[in-house]
Amino acid sequence: MDARAISAALLLSFLLFSAASAFNITNLLSQFPDFNDLNNFLTQTNLAGEINSRKTITILALDNGAVSGLSGKPLDVQRRILSVHVILDYYDAQKLARLSSDNTTVLTTLFQASGAARNQQGFIKVGQISHGEIAFGSAVRGSQFDSRLVKSVVAQPYNICVLQISSPIQVPGIDAKPPRSSPSSPPPSSFSPVGSPKKAPAPSAKTPSKARAPPAKKPKVVADSPARSPPKSADGEDDAAAPAPSEKSGASRGSFIGAAAVMAVISVFLAL
Repeated sequence: MDARAISAALLLSFLLFSAASAFNITNLLSQFPDFNDLNNFLTQTNLAGEINSRKTITILALDNGAVSGLSGKPLDVQRRILSVHVILDYYDAQKLARLSSDNTTVLTTLFQASGAARNQQGFIKVGQISHGEIAFGSAVRGSQFDSRLVKSVVAQPYNICVLQISSPIQVPGIDAKPPRSSPSSPPPSSFSPVGSPKKAPAPSAKTPSKARAPPAKKPKVVADSPARSPPKSADGEDDAAAPAPSEKSGASRGSFIGAAAVMAVISVFLAL
């Protein structure tokens, strides 16, 4: 291989390496102390690595004072808010001025590429307000231009541009957690609609149901037997004073009276 071929191979390798690592957002921002806090937030939320993986990008940078409002927010919320300030294309101040001179332009952000954006949360609008000032705002309907372009920080055409803005872009609902679909659980089996008849609980063994209890037996009322006529004495008169004998005592008394009558007859014969 001659010297020309070797030189061409080295130049090609250098160009490929330069294209693969065109910029490093952490190294760029570390040169500007006013963006130290932003640099830390990008590192903590892992947005720095995702930004470096892009070939063409624009950062809407917030200085230490403007980004302080993110402190204390959950890490996922910080990531969503900061990703709105990353535009997926190269825009320097001159290009933005041309875009916004006639009409409002909608730009796509890194938050839209994440798939977590709802409605128009992943887009921002850019336009010119009074005296040619360039302003930014959320593309969600009803949102205002709430941030201004301050200056250009660094530009590497056409890979990366860092533009300082006055305040964070306010995106409605970006702080809220994205809804998660949960499987619907079947209604409980014991549910009964209002007005539906309810079943009576089954009677337990200890407390039998009144409907199944046998009817109470009435005590037998034994009718009084008809009074017997009192027995007559030997002289033919009724023994009114004697109580009414029972069946057993009546039988023994009858045999006693019969024996007395026999003795009386024998006494009469002996007296003759």
